[in-house]
Amino acid sequence: MITDATSAASTSQAAAAMKQATGMNKDDFLKLFVTQLQNQDPLNPQDGTQFISQLAQLTQVEQAYNTNTNLQSILSQGNNAGTLAAVSLIGKEVEAAGSQVELTSGSASTVNYNLARSATTVTVSILDANGKVVKTIDGGSQGIGNNSVSWDGTDSSGATLTPGAYSFSVSAKDATGNTVTSTGLVRGRVNGVDMSGATPVLSVGSLKLNLTDVTSVAEGA
Repeated sequence: MITDATSAASTSQAAAAMKQATGMNKDDFLKLFVTQLQNQDPLNPQDGTQFISQLAQLTQVEQAYNTNTNLQSILSQGNNAGTLAAVSLIGKEVEAAGSQVELTSGSASTVNYNLARSATTVTVSILDANGKVVKTIDGGSQGIGNNSVSWDGTDSSGATLTPGAYSFSVSAKDATGNTVTSTGLVRGRVNGVDMSGATPVLSVGSLKLNLTDVTSVAEGA
């Protein structure tokens, strides 16, 4: 089972961490300790102070091992919780921080973003996979908060672009010409989850979103 494999891996990692910190693992220390007892001179055994000191060292090694094992277990449980959370989002509508927009065939796309304050001029640039600006959209004057512009899927010459994932940037200024901070937003329904990496990645159409970037979740329509 996955849980058994995770536990085994966690224990192995804990043992490795302990060996790195102390120079030996629990079994190494026990073997050394028993060997020393077996080979001591019965006419001149270890004094009580040295014996107690070695027992204390054994206890410290045991505690270090258990602490690392427990920490690895907690981390493993946290990773499993993140995976379950990501899977539970399939079919849900999410909003996440990100400057991506999906172009689908035969329909306009909505470019979403948030403005930190009101802006008298807003310009949205659409970029292709190579980072080249293919379209510039005038958003006019817009207020503080969530805003959007519609993109018809064409480039600056009016030619229809290939459906897929594009990125965008927002340039906003106030009445005095000062820059207004903007944050790109992605909205859509989750249709898949990639769990091959350290952090689950959500698929929203052709867009890829990190689970940690999700800011809100709603039931799918």
